[in-house]
Amino acid sequence: MPFEATVHVIDDDEALRDSLTFLLRTARLDVQSYPSATAFLEALPEANLSCVITDVRMPGMSGIDLLRRMRERKISVPVIVITGHGDIPLAVEAMRIGAIDFLEKPFDDEVLIASVKAALRQKEGEAKRHGERAEIEGRLAALSNRERDVLGGLVAGRANKQIAFDQPAHRGDLPRQPDEQDAGGKPLRPRADGAYCRDRRSGIEAAPIRDSQ
Repeated sequence: MPFEATVHVIDDDEALRDSLTFLLRTARLDVQSYPSATAFLEALPEANLSCVITDVRMPGMSGIDLLRRMRERKISVPVIVITGHGDIPLAVEAMRIGAIDFLEKPFDDEVLIASVKAALRQKEGEAKRHGERAEIEGRLAALSNRERDVLGGLVAGRANKQIAFDQPAHRGDLPRQPDEQDAGGKPLRPRADGAYCRDRRSGIEAAPIRDSQ
């Protein structure tokens, strides 16, 4: 699924909010704007979260309060904080809580666009990793019990021979194969080299036992 980016602008100043919206759309970005942090939180169930730009000082819920609320609700999205002159301590607090960048008013348009694009790249990387993790989990869920055992052995660092030895084929769990017979219908048993012969005592020749040394 392609990454669909939407930038969410939160500011109680309508003129600034409209200016930011226009600027971001000239950069061919999808934008949603909100007059307050509360309005943004109310829209979250329907929102495509890619990046958030919020003023740090707003009536009601501030940008700092919004960051805290998002962290409490485990909402993972890059947040860029806009601060006024003299709000550096608040910007530092925002970064500590989880903001990825802060811009002091008045800010340069190109600096804002660059910050937003960096945030979107970060979010796209997270979305890609999430998709890869979901794909891996799906493949693991489709494994048979035997495949899970083999994978578990490999993860544990066990040798391939030991993993194979512990499988049902080496524990006698598989159905027994029919005995080989000679032309007269007498049973044959395998020698160490895999061939079959008749034993003198029972009519089946066994291969001579050789010392392994």
